[in-house]
Amino acid sequence: MKTIPISDAESLVMEVLWRGQRLHADEVVATLASQHDWQETTVKTLLNRLLKKGAISAEKDGRRYLYSAVLKREQWVAAESKSMIDRLFGGRIAPLVAHFGKQRKMSKADLDELKRLVAELDNEH
Repeated sequence: MKTIPISDAESLVMEVLWRGQRLHADEVVATLASQHDWQETTVKTLLNRLLKKGAISAEKDGRRYLYSAVLKREQWVAAESKSMIDRLFGGRIAPLVAHFGKQRKMSKADLDELKRLVAELDNEH
């Protein structure tokens, strides 16, 4: 899987594009301006960066462009998750779960779901 580095700000633009099919820049601007008080130039700069990285595509639509995500959200989440686990926990899941268990109380529902997931994984191996 090819990893495309996406900054925090760029990920907010991607979230808008992952929710829509194909959007004009002004639609992306309107969504992000209402949520983050961003200016049009900021959003267009982020769109151009993502375009250069190959994370999105642009298709001419009259005098404007329609933008759409090329990078799938699932691919990005998988790469980001692996990177975080590798960096912080040496690539191991158990210390990650232990850390979150200690840092914040896990509900009975959380624990039951973890047990179910572990049982499913155990059955697959």
